[in-house]
Amino acid sequence: MPNLDDASTRRILELVADGAARSRGELAERLGVAASTIGLRVQSLLDAGLLREAGDGTSRGGRRPRILTLADAGSLLTADLGGGHARIGRHSLSGGIERIETIAIDLSQGPTATLEKVSRVFDRFSESVRIRAIGIGLPGPVDIDTGSVDQPSRMPGWPGFPVGEHLRNRHSVPVAVDNDANLAALGEHRSQFGDARHSITVKAGTAIGSGIIVDGRIHRGATGAAGDITHTRIDGSGDIPCSCGNTGCLETVASGASLVRQMQERGYADVRSTEEVLSLARDADPEATTLVRTAGTHLGQALSGVVNFFNPHAVFLTGSMSASEPFLAAVRSRVYEACHPLSTQTLRIEAARTGADAILQGAARLALEALDLPVG
Repeated sequence: MPNLDDASTRRILELVADGAARSRGELAERLGVAASTIGLRVQSLLDAGLLREAGDGTSRGGRRPRILTLADAGSLLTADLGGGHARIGRHSLSGGIERIETIAIDLSQGPTATLEKVSRVFDRFSESVRIRAIGIGLPGPVDIDTGSVDQPSRMPGWPGFPVGEHLRNRHSVPVAVDNDANLAALGEHRSQFGDARHSITVKAGTAIGSGIIVDGRIHRGATGAAGDITHTRIDGSGDIPCSCGNTGCLETVASGASLVRQMQERGYADVRSTEEVLSLARDADPEATTLVRTAGTHLGQALSGVVNFFNPHAVFLTGSMSASEPFLAAVRSRVYEACHPLSTQTLRIEAARTGADAILQGAARLALEALDLPVG
């Protein structure tokens, strides 16, 4: 039987938080370790105030098991940073949202000024509770090892800035940092599948991002770029320059920003946001409706290769575009048309249930993994 390391101890907390294991025996069965080993690690978590016993369970032929739950031993803080605003949350150790606040930010002001605005909200959120860890989602590629932004296209002044270290020094707790699409994927997947199965979550809004989950875990790839379909070249997209330096990328024809640009090129000079394009489509404006459907077809084209290769159980769509039924229907149609029947035999393609909270939920999961745990 294997020994338990820190990652396995975090799995104990996750399994108890998810309700996937409610006793020492169930934990031993799920993790494949000796009951005595589980007993020692659970006791260390009880002593640290992270777990508590909540009475006796139902006997399966022997002594009645002691039911384990998370203790009310503090909270997690999270933040989802966007181009113009940040959503900031406080969560119980089980990930449940206790409080949310949205503030205006401007990423172009640089990391120090932006993160200080976030930290002021964190300070207020932590006035009456003990904060155990922080999870942060950023709208760009993230170097997980350093907690810094890696080659972002729309974050001037952020490349290489140690976001994790900066916040760790400011708040004196462990900090986990990741790309917002990865966190949206983690939050949505865990809410639907727990720690099993495979999924892709696409964040389709002003920009496009995506994350891959394998057996309940973020798959980042060799350099953290796994799942990034944003810069997939789309046939027939023309030679529109992309922020990455190439032309004809998915983002240039299927993102909310591209829809705004295309509407303005068609004479809709007053259209300034993705939401305005989607509103026109809901009112059956022919130009807006056609562009939204075409954007969904382009995204479906990019996803079809991924679905054929990866064969996930589900594709979830989040972000403002996911609320558009024409967009969603076009994605489905293109994927089902272009993929092998075995790849789509049980495939679900649907809007994410966690909605705007997906990134915060994923950030809370990541923060839980960053907890300082007893060695026990």
